[in-house]
Amino acid sequence: MARVLARATVDAVQAVGGYAGGVYLRSGTPGLLRMAVLTGLPGPLFRPWWRMHANRPYPVAEAYRSGQAVHLPDAETSMQRFPQLMAGLPFPFASLYEPVNAGPERFGVLLVLCEATPGVPVGAAVRERMRAAAHDLARALAALGADGVPVFWDGDPVSAPAPAAAAGARQAVDRLAQALISVDRQGRIGFVNSAALRLLAADPAELRGEVLWEALPWLGHPAYEDHFRAVFMASEPVHFPARRGGPASGDWLSVGLYPAPDGVTVTVGASEQPAYAPGSVARPGAGPGSPGFGSPADRASALYRPVALAIALTEAVTARQVSAVVTDELLPAFGGRQLAIYLLNERHLHLAWETGFPQGFLSRFDGVALDVRLPGVETLTSGRPMFFESMEHLAAAYPGIPLDADVGARAFLPLIASGRPVGSCILGFDSPRGFSPEERTALTALAGLIAQALERAQRYDNEAALARGLQAALLPHRLPVLDHVVTVGRYLPGTVGMEVGGDWYDVLDAGGGRLALVIGDVQGHGVAAAATMGQLRSAVRAFALSGNTPEEVMRGTNRLLIDLDPGQFASCCYILLDPVTGRARAVRAGHPQPVLRHPDGRTEVLDLAGGVVLGIDPEATYPVTELTLPSGAVLVLYTDGLVETPGADIDEGVERLRATLAGASPAPLTETADRLVSEAGNIADRPDDIALLLATRTDAAHGEDA
Repeated sequence: MARVLARATVDAVQAVGGYAGGVYLRSGTPGLLRMAVLTGLPGPLFRPWWRMHANRPYPVAEAYRSGQAVHLPDAETSMQRFPQLMAGLPFPFASLYEPVNAGPERFGVLLVLCEATPGVPVGAAVRERMRAAAHDLARALAALGADGVPVFWDGDPVSAPAPAAAAGARQAVDRLAQALISVDRQGRIGFVNSAALRLLAADPAELRGEVLWEALPWLGHPAYEDHFRAVFMASEPVHFPARRGGPASGDWLSVGLYPAPDGVTVTVGASEQPAYAPGSVARPGAGPGSPGFGSPADRASALYRPVALAIALTEAVTARQVSAVVTDELLPAFGGRQLAIYLLNERHLHLAWETGFPQGFLSRFDGVALDVRLPGVETLTSGRPMFFESMEHLAAAYPGIPLDADVGARAFLPLIASGRPVGSCILGFDSPRGFSPEERTALTALAGLIAQALERAQRYDNEAALARGLQAALLPHRLPVLDHVVTVGRYLPGTVGMEVGGDWYDVLDAGGGRLALVIGDVQGHGVAAAATMGQLRSAVRAFALSGNTPEEVMRGTNRLLIDLDPGQFASCCYILLDPVTGRARAVRAGHPQPVLRHPDGRTEVLDLAGGVVLGIDPEATYPVTELTLPSGAVLVLYTDGLVETPGADIDEGVERLRATLAGASPAPLTETADRLVSEAGNIADRPDDIALLLATRTDAAHGEDA
């Protein structure tokens, strides 16, 4: 199977003109995807992304979960749709994700990385090639499965060699005085010119075929790792100073990295020792990347510090949560004691978070305009970080500035995300200290992650407020009260991301004494999902109130969603009920099966015939199932958020729902609804929303409010 995956990956990369790619396959753990094959990237550099849970907000997970391709042509698009991805990999690259499906069976996701095309969507030809590559792979995997080969992956990814590059003009390169090293997309050395051998005093046999940072261990220090990640992920050159023998010893060298689709050219030249700051009075501190920070334990800790911060930031929703993460992760990493974060609002900086400063000291700087000469302002307006190794240096640079201490050091970092100013961050240290080039680079990069998280938090606040208002206006405020039937509805937003989704329910007086029960779920979250939900709810109401049959209602709603082309799909269940006789006609479009509680407490999952989800196939049909709702029975319609939990099979959630429903008192119905929602609401990290609609037939003419 590995050979099949490797061949498909390399072919897909070549077909779309990319430079790297891979395949995620489902694993033996439900809901967990694992990277099976990787080409064009050094696997160990990307270890944090080897595992991906299907419910996480990443493009791989969305492609697998939705069955729809995800195309991200540039960093701006990626940041808007998947800020968590860019928080961990803040580099300019394009990425394509194609689900690998054979009919209803989902195997995984094929991905290809390409050069970014800012402002230019992925072309139709590239999309078609990706679809064809994924289709061929799915067909091959289905054949393996038919032969009894388990199509799962539970190990580490296999590295697939990229296509061999054309031979270079070796003699011409050998004549250059500039030291050159050529490495492939896995980081293995393929060529070293004579100048590089002389400069590095290395034996060619010791270098060729070896991984660059293993053959030259001083390049493997965590301080330099992000530079290599950047050059393998994007097409822009990278330059940085490095110390032969490691950051703590040896002479300084200037390293340049020049990427191409078939590999990276490394240039190495002599360099003078970089100054930490003019008139440096202190040695660099003991943060990651600084001299002396080189024990194995420290290296292991520093290796994933940016990744740990990025992962923690993806879980933070509000600006306060982002600031708390920075306090917990960033300050200890660099030995800091004080932190302040200012956010930009209408050309003024407002204090959003502080810790470690004397009480009230920073209040005088709250609300300062961008024309005031203060380091926290000028670091943002100039876009350059500012480092002061002592309070004397800070006072000399800004005469008359109020100081909170006589001894210490300060770092002022601009918070800029996607070229837009967000605010500024101040780090304080109790003692004078220097800031090595590696520390400055690390702090500047981490400031970018913080800025992206804060920008996302601000965008979330605005979008969530709009979405909540939109959804509150679109969901029914009161369900109709009819004789012989009681209905109760509930809605509960998800806890992961705290974004409003597209779940909805509705109850319609369809005329002639009949009642229409509707439940639906639009893919995705936020304003777009809520807006699509409103359109679908209106469409269902219009078709139902026009006297259409249940099948006609569903077919008409499906065609309308395709015509609207919002880029989303939806599931739905529609039941037309006669409250007097209990006879009902039901249609289902990819929605979870309803559950019925009989008057004696026995529960069953109904078996309603169904069609595909709305918004996919304009010719889709939706067969009708006839059933009878006995008097005193409780019909439960719900969205998948009620029964899905991370890492668990959905059947377990359905069984849990059945058990809870069986143990609940059928009356009053409001208490049953509250109990079902309450149990699901107690689940931590619930990624999806919940919509719930209950209906029961009674002998008396009365009803309950939703």
